Amino acid sequence: MRVIDDLLREAQEYGASDVHISIGRSPFFRIDGKLAPVGEKPIEREEGLAMIEHVMAGNPSAPAVLEKERQVDFSYALPDGVRFRVNVFYHIGQLAAALRLIPSHIQTTEELHLPPQILQFAELKQGFVLVVGPAGHGKSTTLASLIDYINENRREHIISIEDPIEYLFSDKQSIIDQREIGGDAPSFQEAIRVTLRQDPNVILIGEIRDLESMQTALTVAETGHLVYATLHTNDAGQTIERIIDSFPADQQSQVRSQLANALSGVISQRLLPWTTGGRIPAVEIMMVTTAIRNVIREGSIHQIPGIIQTSSDVGMQTLDASLQGLVDTGAVRLEDARAYFSATKRMAR
Repeated sequence: MRVIDDLLREAQEYGASDVHISIGRSPFFRIDGKLAPVGEKPIEREEGLAMIEHVMAGNPSAPAVLEKERQVDFSYALPDGVRFRVNVFYHIGQLAAALRLIPSHIQTTEELHLPPQILQFAELKQGFVLVVGPAGHGKSTTLASLIDYINENRREHIISIEDPIEYLFSDKQSIIDQREIGGDAPSFQEAIRVTLRQDPNVILIGEIRDLESMQTALTVAETGHLVYATLHTNDAGQTIERIIDSFPADQQSQVRSQLANALSGVISQRLLPWTTGGRIPAVEIMMVTTAIRNVIREGSIHQIPGIIQTSSDVGMQTLDASLQGLVDTGAVRLEDARAYFSATKRMAR
């Protein structure tokens, strides 16, 4: 019988970002963005149940949540401290799990090969910064890098609200309190709401999942705090549209005004195979200038890509420009980048 800890150590040795376990098929590792089977022997039912029960053993509430919601999120640590974010779920009546390796070392923006102007978002004292993109493209890692930069350079009180907690921070110049949904707080909405009683300077929201959490996060950002959060959207324009459209029609005018006042920037990223091995990010950066604020207030969101494209002098860049730069320098193959270019760029090629 395969032992889950041995499988996870093997994944770490291979540099895998994710491990997939499902009864009836072989385990899979995701390495440099691509899935690869681990051996040919499928996981038998008893073996799979034992693996999943083992990782859930340290989370007493997990079985009840799984039974009620048919899925559950939590974190799991190997005896040597290597941590994984875990989602256990059902598919066709059988249990399965996806485990993501959380690196113990929080990399700097330079080590992550992120554009240097991203650090402008870590120099802010107040505002609302969103990191967006598909699942598995490094949003949490980018946010952790920004938080650790603040931690090393400023004396602040930082509160993170996550489900589950991913990167573990150590106090440096700042003090950091990390709250996990379920164990430390009942919900994102409630945890965000009560942060104002906890004397925060910086608030990290692992993921905004519902209207109430977005509304509360916007209100907190308007009160003079620095709020970071992630969303599963594709780019800056779509992010703003998604936020506004999620509110009832009679509130959308007010939300546009709130966003125009509070939003400081949007970072959208994709991870692509690096020609030298590993993955490298392509990044769209929107900084909220007077022009951006005006189009948000007016509801002219379709103008945002054009403003980003013509504002490189203040540090903005489109995803297309970032992708093209990676292709031109040989860091990324054109065939790997092509799928991420905008429709206009793809048609023009």
